[in-house]
Amino acid sequence: MTLKHNQIRLHNLEVLITEAGSAAKLARMAGTNSSYLSQVRNQLPTKKGTPRSIGDELAGKLEKAMKKPQGWMDTLPADGTTPQEENNAHDGPDLRSLHPLISWVQAGNWYEVSESFVPAYGSELLPCPVRCSPESFVLRVRGSSMEPKFHEDDLIFVDPNVSADHGKYVVVRLDESNEATFKQLIIEDGKQYLKALNPDWPNRIIEVDEEATICGVIVFKGEVV
Repeated sequence: MTLKHNQIRLHNLEVLITEAGSAAKLARMAGTNSSYLSQVRNQLPTKKGTPRSIGDELAGKLEKAMKKPQGWMDTLPADGTTPQEENNAHDGPDLRSLHPLISWVQAGNWYEVSESFVPAYGSELLPCPVRCSPESFVLRVRGSSMEPKFHEDDLIFVDPNVSADHGKYVVVRLDESNEATFKQLIIEDGKQYLKALNPDWPNRIIEVDEEATICGVIVFKGEVV
């Protein structure tokens, strides 16, 4: 599929969403997953890093659901221009950097589930203001162990493809727990430790054993105001 071809389909998708009343309604009418339709609409990247596009099967479902003739999704708008050729068009935000807000249990198993992970209907997808990999995810901070730098309900963006170096804040799954936690990584004399920033936290520094799994490195924090 050429870039222009995909732009035409994306433009016509917006027309159908307007006619249906919402993207969720259109997804139901077409018998497709609304989360998948959202990913296509926002051109979220695939595992290969390429933006998702409207394939022939999905295009056919949309045409049938909205009673459009076969091939309508590939029909140019009446003025013959694609959205990027329209006058006064401006680039929007880079929605390809949207990342799912997941649970701490999901974070602990991210390596196993990330490839097949599809955000549930109604789940939050959040833009990361800094560069990060497509596999990045978002967590909501719990507890006070990382105060005063991180507070309850802060959002942290975690990139599993960033190197976990000394001093970085990491999300890690410990052997005895099914879910993840996050702490500052300390590396000394070839050993790794996890440090809570809160000086009043019990067992503030613990050694990381070989069974622990570092799930990613925090690359951005969003504060609740």
